[in-house]
Amino acid sequence: MNAPLETGTRTYEIRTYGCQMNVHDSERLSGLLEDAGYVRAGEDEPDIIVFNTCAVRENADNKLYGNLGHLRPVKDGHPGMQIAVGGCLAQKDRDTIVKRAPWVDVVFGTHNIGSLPALLDRARIQDEAQIEIEESLVTFPSTLPTRRESPYAAWVSISVGCNNTCTFCIVPALRGKERDRRPGEVLAEVEALVADGVLEITLLGQNVNAYGSGFGALATAPQEVRDMTAGGQSAFAGLLRACGDVEGLERVRFTSPHPKDFTDDVIAAMAETPNVMPSLHMPLQSGSDPVLKAMRRSYRQERFLGIIDKVRAAIPDAAITTDIIVGFPGETEEDFEQTLHVVREARFASAFTFQYSKRPGTPAATMDGQLPKKVVQERYERLVALQEQVSWEENKKQLGRKLEVLVAEGEGRKDGATRRLSGRARDNRLVHFQVPEEPVRPGDMVTVEVTYAAPHHLVADKPAEEVRRTRAGDAWEARQGKPAAPQGVTLGMPGIGRPAPAPVAESGCSIDQ
Repeated sequence: MNAPLETGTRTYEIRTYGCQMNVHDSERLSGLLEDAGYVRAGEDEPDIIVFNTCAVRENADNKLYGNLGHLRPVKDGHPGMQIAVGGCLAQKDRDTIVKRAPWVDVVFGTHNIGSLPALLDRARIQDEAQIEIEESLVTFPSTLPTRRESPYAAWVSISVGCNNTCTFCIVPALRGKERDRRPGEVLAEVEALVADGVLEITLLGQNVNAYGSGFGALATAPQEVRDMTAGGQSAFAGLLRACGDVEGLERVRFTSPHPKDFTDDVIAAMAETPNVMPSLHMPLQSGSDPVLKAMRRSYRQERFLGIIDKVRAAIPDAAITTDIIVGFPGETEEDFEQTLHVVREARFASAFTFQYSKRPGTPAATMDGQLPKKVVQERYERLVALQEQVSWEENKKQLGRKLEVLVAEGEGRKDGATRRLSGRARDNRLVHFQVPEEPVRPGDMVTVEVTYAAPHHLVADKPAEEVRRTRAGDAWEARQGKPAAPQGVTLGMPGIGRPAPAPVAESGCSIDQ
């Protein structure tokens, strides 16, 4: 440990790995630190570095300790520097982190992110590592101060934790059982964000469409929950409809649902609520019924494809994305062919594909039938090739269409070279478009015609048909000249119009079920 320096304002940097929940937690951590008097680091080495970790990605622990190892000489040369490790890996490994990296000052878990400023202070005063891991949620994260990544698009957490027991997933053990926020609290946060200029919100939960189960029996649930479910609709469908009544809120998305909880009333709410976007991320994981059973996924291929058919019937222009795991223990060639069959039938706009790897602490890690890497790699390449073909064919259907695009900040990595701007269409497809003659800002809306389609994006190289300046664009403009944008995050999920992240070392897990 280094003796602290008490001169000047202390600076911080947060390095985020993993799912959207981790990204949102990092916004909370930034808010907490700034509320405590810290400022975001600029070009100089920060005084505080916080790792918000993921325990799901393969070799997540090795990557963390590698990064911590690189920081040891930096810290030795920076008196007063502190290193904190939080998130899922901290929740799982606890004392191991300080044993393997004794130069770490603070270890905190997923349930007590609000403790970080106090733990940093205590570590400085006592000159020894502080480890604090709670077994259950101390404070719902949404009650904590927040520094939002974007002035025009925002995450809104409606629940934390998960009640599912998928055999490949360790998240429930690290995030705990599902706990839901009251509808009034969610809507109050949405309204406050809209008042600040936000046009697009994404409702966030480990199993977002199970919202309501955390309140227990309906008869004993809060009155506002009972009111929202009047007529027999689910709490999540009611929440979507309630978001439709928020004046000034133009786009509503959600991630990620679970097929077992995806009911017809949610589809109806999506179709009938104008500001709920025609996009859906529906995790498949496998198209094989035997593999789904081994994964402890409580639906089968027929049920999954039935959901897709109902969504397309109600929302014909919906873009549907998914997650797929290749090479789960015991997967046969016939099982894998069933996954390819679902990809052909479902016509996903895109898919996040993963090669199965053991997650210590999960039932699947000790199952018989672990597949050779060569077999998994070959299947993975076939899946990716098929999905690329399907994605390209689906994107070609957009040629000639006129799309309303929410202008984003830096989503297109080649925008400078191509003299284009980028943003997301209503269905969440990424669109690169010609710079309009009229000035346009991130957060503004443009209407453009698609002239070219690639598997992962669309291009609109005709002049914009309309540019609409928005309150969100005003909010972005007002932010300019203020402290630098937050450090980048690495996801593995579609963006929602956030500013483009600065690169970080590794990607993280998916929140999806």
